[in-house]
Amino acid sequence: MKNLASPKIVKEIIKKHGFHFSKKLGQNFLIDYNILDKIVEGARIEQEDGVLEIGPGIGTMTQVLSEMSDKVLAIEIDKSLLPILEETLRDYPNTKVIHGDVLRLPLEEILHNNFGNKKIKVVANLPYYVTTSIIMKLLEEELPIESITIMIQKEVAQRIHATPGGKEYGALSVAVQFYAQPHIITTVPPTVFMPPPSVESTVIRLDILKQPRVEVANRKLYFDVVKAAFGKRRKTLLNALSSGNLGIEKKAIEEILSSIGIDGKRRGETLSLQEFADIANNLE
Repeated sequence: MKNLASPKIVKEIIKKHGFHFSKKLGQNFLIDYNILDKIVEGARIEQEDGVLEIGPGIGTMTQVLSEMSDKVLAIEIDKSLLPILEETLRDYPNTKVIHGDVLRLPLEEILHNNFGNKKIKVVANLPYYVTTSIIMKLLEEELPIESITIMIQKEVAQRIHATPGGKEYGALSVAVQFYAQPHIITTVPPTVFMPPPSVESTVIRLDILKQPRVEVANRKLYFDVVKAAFGKRRKTLLNALSSGNLGIEKKAIEEILSSIGIDGKRRGETLSLQEFADIANNLE
């Protein structure tokens, strides 16, 4: 099969199959081989790896992944793309396509059945509207994966990669960095997609940590504290935590913050993951 990362080839395929892009599914197909190469290189795929691709589209990246890895599993939500994938991936017996919504599928069972004990790496060009939901599902379910390399909206990647004190730093930064170490790979212009999206994209790799970055006694409480702290960004930490859903009186919050050396006048965006953990562990 010809290299699919070409506007001419993509147009021929979608015309042949009568395919129509779905705005609802946020479909934008990659048509630039240089960007494709950067994504795969950034994912650090090795021959013995198992690769899970989410949203293969017409198989542009799937083909390259299938040449680099012994086993590729692709999950595609759009049923109308299945006959196209059957054609574009016919020369890759090491590749399997599953039709379904990754947010609803039992991923742990699927990964075990398809990869056994292989090291698994995730690669995806994610639709913007479900980016956060998919990332957090992959992280929170603590699946047997080593890394997640994804192309997402630039602003979301900046938030994921942000450090305390910056305007992009927020609940998403803390949530992702609790489980993984983010690495920005490259920025991607709208012109390398068909159809072109209205915003720039970024390729980011999340290396999954062997243990969460900080130790917490109650994970739900930890994320409740994070949510409360960022829920009202203009408020001081003391006021944000005491007016949130924690159900703890202001005086008690004040005493806890004082006991662990955190100034209640600070704001949530200045706190490190360890400081959030210290607060949560002392609320128990």
